[in-house]
Amino acid sequence: MRPKVFLIGAGPGAPDLISVRGLRALQSATVVLHDSRVHPRLLAMAPPQAERIDVGRVAPEVFEQDAINFLIAEKAREGQTVARLKWGSPFLFDRGGVEALFLHEQGIVFEVIPAVPSLVAASSFAGIPLTYPGAGDTVTFLRGYESEGRQTPGIDWTSLANLGGTLVSFTSPRQLQRVVTSLISHGRPEDEPAAFVMGPSVPAQQTVVATLGDIVSAVQGHEKPVPGFLVVGTVVRFRDHLRWFDNRPLFGKRVLVTRSREQAPELVELLELNGAEAIEAPVLRILAPLDEAPIEQAVANLRSYDWVLFTSTNAVAAVLRRVLRESRDLRAIAGPSLCAVGPGTAERLHRFGIVPDLDPDDHRISGLLRALSARGSLKGARVLLPVSDAPGDSLADELRAAGALVDRIEAYRAATVEGDLHLDLYRQLLERRIDAVTFTSATTVRAFVEIHGADQSADLLSSTVVATIGPAAADAAAEAGIPVHVATTGGTIDELVYGLIHHFRS
Repeated sequence: MRPKVFLIGAGPGAPDLISVRGLRALQSATVVLHDSRVHPRLLAMAPPQAERIDVGRVAPEVFEQDAINFLIAEKAREGQTVARLKWGSPFLFDRGGVEALFLHEQGIVFEVIPAVPSLVAASSFAGIPLTYPGAGDTVTFLRGYESEGRQTPGIDWTSLANLGGTLVSFTSPRQLQRVVTSLISHGRPEDEPAAFVMGPSVPAQQTVVATLGDIVSAVQGHEKPVPGFLVVGTVVRFRDHLRWFDNRPLFGKRVLVTRSREQAPELVELLELNGAEAIEAPVLRILAPLDEAPIEQAVANLRSYDWVLFTSTNAVAAVLRRVLRESRDLRAIAGPSLCAVGPGTAERLHRFGIVPDLDPDDHRISGLLRALSARGSLKGARVLLPVSDAPGDSLADELRAAGALVDRIEAYRAATVEGDLHLDLYRQLLERRIDAVTFTSATTVRAFVEIHGADQSADLLSSTVVATIGPAAADAAAEAGIPVHVATTGGTIDELVYGLIHHFRS
């Protein structure tokens, strides 16, 4: 019998730490009941039509767990497939056991899918091994996170303090005082190494290291102490040698990604691999043209062209998806030579299994014309130029001046995105909470300026690092009075990210 409810561990924070099994269950859900701590990008992996409910806000605290239990059961009885997405792992220091027992009593079939336990992740992402030869034979997990008014956990503190080995406790900053005082007063050495890890596995992670006697004051002196993980034991000394997560070149930097949601994931992933916190605020969304007849006709007659010039990844996707949509395979594009302008455009063709016939090093119009002319005269050559709905195109004009017969056809539209997301972005830029802003095309620069205004855009970006891909984006920024600090001459996101790394290092 297929389970009606999946109790899924979301892991410690990073959205890619969910298990494969957990992700499959999430993607089958019609309702997602999630904790407030679950990463928004993980929630986005659920089906678009699935109902999403933040159960951290469904009821007052006193009745919260009962309300959650009944809500899960109610949704399951409605015939829904329920993903109960829980921060951490369901059966470790969480109420997953309570929810599972309630479902059992209600006769509702469920499945528990564990995840990377947050206590284990906290030490791993801080560069602290929980066990090491000679560092003790035990690892103790202590429940320490309680509401601020609760008492110290009622356990045998003398036995715990003298057990040795490694102790890990999830605790609030205030409860930390009680836990540490209890340990020391019952015999745990004050000079024993300790660490407090906040926000493990995400770019906002912060780790405070001190002795057990000093860890409370060190955490309280932190700018914004939040609940975290106390690690006590000699293994904490390994952090200086084994820290890897917060040693990455862009760690702690908040980088704005203005690309459309369809194109953003690759850049977001590379930024996060290098330690940055990627803030997605797309200024564009890619839409089909209002009149699809011209591009449909061009795709149907591809064999009649000598060249197809792809100047963007969106143009590649727009053309090739239509080729495949019309019950054809990629043999339908046999005939014309294919030119990719920019490494990113060439890479998008490669993803479709196509190697472009021409991939010029010089992406300027003059360089492109030289490269095309070296392959044969352009006089009388039929050229398909699939582009966006942006007005004007000097490339088409120059091709025609060289004698080519150019069909400049709208293959997609780039619509400006506005709304609350950009109001929040405006505040963050004003408050200087963003370290860098990336523009991957001239179109994204112009859309940003359209959203925020010409004068305001220059002011907003005057105190942050601006990074662009390719000369066109840099020129568009200059036209808007926006200073560019990292201007890559190539067209790849790798160059953009490495440019940011070099800038911040220097």
